[in-house]
Amino acid sequence: MNKSKTIVAALFTMLLWGSLFPMVKLGFSAYQVTSTADILLFAGIRFVICGAVICIFALIKDKGSYRPVGLSLIPILLSGVFGIILHYGFTYLGLDLTGSSETALIKQVGVLFYVCFSFLFIKQDKPTVKKTVASIAGFLGIIVLNFSSEGFSFCAGDLFILCASFCTVFSNVISKKVFEKISPITATGISQLFGGIILLTVGALMGGSVHFSLSADLWIISYICAASTVSYCIWFGIVKDGELSKLFIIKFAEPIFACIFGALILGEEIWKIQYLISFLLISGGIWLSNTNGKLKADSGEAQCFLTATSLGSERRS
Repeated sequence: MNKSKTIVAALFTMLLWGSLFPMVKLGFSAYQVTSTADILLFAGIRFVICGAVICIFALIKDKGSYRPVGLSLIPILLSGVFGIILHYGFTYLGLDLTGSSETALIKQVGVLFYVCFSFLFIKQDKPTVKKTVASIAGFLGIIVLNFSSEGFSFCAGDLFILCASFCTVFSNVISKKVFEKISPITATGISQLFGGIILLTVGALMGGSVHFSLSADLWIISYICAASTVSYCIWFGIVKDGELSKLFIIKFAEPIFACIFGALILGEEIWKIQYLISFLLISGGIWLSNTNGKLKADSGEAQCFLTATSLGSERRS
């Protein structure tokens, strides 16, 4: 895809991911998900369904895409460990213990870390002052979005979300390397199916239960699975050829969509001035990270420092 289509696809993915926050909350209530075991079982059911659907789709689309899997099976499964088992295990546990404002803020910490230190993971993804400024603008937008007179508290749920945030970064870095040899759709299906089976097994062994019924409530899990399947296929499709640090800056839009859908689905109040300021900051960060040219600060001593740091990292590796 060209640059504009990539940005639109990434924003559409953020829209789907943002909608999943209130939908999962709605699912907890509809299916009587209350304990840790219930939460892990619910996450497992979601990703077993998603992984199976993606694997079948990949097989129909291109049977040959499974041939090189054997050589990259361990990295694919490792992506499933970080991206599904640990990320969603921590996210679902944190979502049950932490308010949505704290969740939206802490989920971006790992993203900010990657944008500033991307050269430690992928040599071609060079850090620049422009990308750093853009990521800080996005992070400030999240702070403004979640600002209240009561401030922020830190609890076990916040720690879970922080861990989930870094698991996202590690999963995307591993996946980008895997996609050099394997189809993104095939690798995504295998990693999600593997992660889902582990979560489902652990939740079942702990005595978890999810109360589905043949009623209108089934649309909730149907939407969660459909949105997850489509969004991950799109995201990892653009991650394969995209610059991960720029894509991660676009990820700051996810909480904006979460707030919009939270208002539409859960009736949360969003008509506040801070939401407009947050939208402008996040939009500005996304625009800045995807414009051509460099900030003046990217040249001279700053650029020499970044180059020297990257060379030092390459020598150590």
